Amino acid sequence: MTILKWSVRIHKWIALLIGFQILLWIAGGFVMSVVPIEQVRGEHKIAEAEPSALSPLGMIPLVKLSDRHGLNKMLAAETGTLLGEPVWRIRHVDGSQATYSGDTGAELTPVDETLARAIALADYSGGGTLQTLDRLEELPSEIGGDVPVWRAVFSDRDRTTLYIDVQRAEVRSRRSATWRFYDFFWKLHIMDYDDGSDFNSPLLITAAGAGLIAALSGLSLLFLRMRRLLIAARNKRRVRAS
Repeated sequence: MTILKWSVRIHKWIALLIGFQILLWIAGGFVMSVVPIEQVRGEHKIAEAEPSALSPLGMIPLVKLSDRHGLNKMLAAETGTLLGEPVWRIRHVDGSQATYSGDTGAELTPVDETLARAIALADYSGGGTLQTLDRLEELPSEIGGDVPVWRAVFSDRDRTTLYIDVQRAEVRSRRSATWRFYDFFWKLHIMDYDDGSDFNSPLLITAAGAGLIAALSGLSLLFLRMRRLLIAARNKRRVRAS
């Protein structure tokens, strides 16, 4: 009886404390299983572009580019494309980045409004139009990285928002109403109400541990009560047999 009494108490009080969070876990899991991750990431509104192969013979050599702009030391250098044209993307020793034309070697960054608009329109394939284009000096909570950044908002139903990196001259992040809806339940699910990036917070670990204890105490209650029912049924059979 003592085990049963304590199991009931433990199960009742823990379930009372974290019952609402368990409901949020279930709701969050439901949302994350129903909403396709491709829609959350905005992949269905990315314009399809033909893969463009770069010819090293047609690009300015890295050594020449370095001499021209005084790039004596760098952490990384990579080739890429910008609006179909070849570019060099350089990461400097101090962590800053810059993008240069692969044809002429001219520096293309920081990205101005005209180039930011062209990048946004080339990336987007939805049914809306470019509604606003703003240069942000402070980042909203929904993206990370360095500032400044260009924010392009389109007039579609999902309020598709593109964040364009000023130094790499490319889309850094894609956000939308669907992403924000998903992110809201994600934060509730992992119990990180700030930026939703801490999956190992003490609050989540504590709640998960309490949930485990509640489940185990519930199983012990089920076992004990099933045992009592079996004993009662066996005693009834004995009475009838006698």
